[in-house]
Amino acid sequence: MFFPCLGRRKRGWKKSLVPVGDRAPVIKLASGQGTGKGPGFVSSVQVVMPVLSVEHITIYRYRRPVGFGLHRLLGRPRDTADQRLLDWTVEVSPFPVGMHSVLDALGNQETWIDLPQRARELKIVNRLRVDHVAILPQDKLLTEGARCFPVAYEGSDISDLARYRESDPSDSHSDVTDWARSFLDHGGRTPVLKLLQRMVETIREDFTYLARHEEGVQSPTRTLALCSGTCRDYAVLMIEAVRALGFAARFVTGYLYCPPVVGVEEVHHGGGATHAWVEVFLPGLGWVDYDPTNAIVGSRDLIRVAVFRDWRRAAPLSGTWTGFPADFLGMDVTVKVCREEGASDEEGKAVECLVQTTQAGNEKPQQALNV
Repeated sequence: MFFPCLGRRKRGWKKSLVPVGDRAPVIKLASGQGTGKGPGFVSSVQVVMPVLSVEHITIYRYRRPVGFGLHRLLGRPRDTADQRLLDWTVEVSPFPVGMHSVLDALGNQETWIDLPQRARELKIVNRLRVDHVAILPQDKLLTEGARCFPVAYEGSDISDLARYRESDPSDSHSDVTDWARSFLDHGGRTPVLKLLQRMVETIREDFTYLARHEEGVQSPTRTLALCSGTCRDYAVLMIEAVRALGFAARFVTGYLYCPPVVGVEEVHHGGGATHAWVEVFLPGLGWVDYDPTNAIVGSRDLIRVAVFRDWRRAAPLSGTWTGFPADFLGMDVTVKVCREEGASDEEGKAVECLVQTTQAGNEKPQQALNV
């Protein structure tokens, strides 16, 4: 099977709502070169988790006042071992009559916004701060049956992960399956971490990142044929590829921190908006982050907000409005992700900051508002 990508290399007024808790205590993790005291521990080295802050502004503009239905916001990051929420606020204009948050079936927090007023503009600002640390997968922590392909899932994991191993029936994936198998070693067992790293590195190096602001995702076969796409397209391609090999995988939506580097125009692709990547379940390690857009393995620079089996449920902001299609004038999305110095300081100082703005112009959306 010939894959065209392989072998090519490129390098109004508003009110603050939903406050969250007090500052979490500083977390210190050992960096972990073997000392004989067990995996992951070094008595002489401690790394303080950096604080990452996000400001995500979405503005919808209309020619005349329109009505609004309920809106769902995915804005609160998931608390995990590698990230802990410090602060979270949501600002809405026009002022909503009510807001409430619930956990969905996958443990994501959905915030529902009730907007009774008609208005010419809807503005939602999601702000958050998290303690964040990069966690890299270690081969020695994998179970014996998960170190080499094929991965052996055991016990209750088999039934719990069954839906995450199913391919999307809406698209033919024979080309994707052949492409996924091209990463296997011939004549021997392929180390699992090596296989997955090869896949993300190939997408990063051989595919062309093209920002696209319209809704939806390319089919995996189309992304593979074009060797181009967005972070959403790459995530869906990788999910279908690893599922074809028997892995459990899910779609992740969140934010990407792009550290500024002197003399480098762009370190990461996908900043300036919400970002998408993949988690693969590996026995012994659990859910491991893989960002095929930037060849990131582990949670470095990734702020996880919500996870889904199906990407179609992952819109960060969705809802309805009532009016004529011609009333819609456009939308603006601005995402700013900063790193603060000192996780334990009462007032963190922003020392690294990247601001990018995406404008969707005057394109007419569907009645559902999806960022």
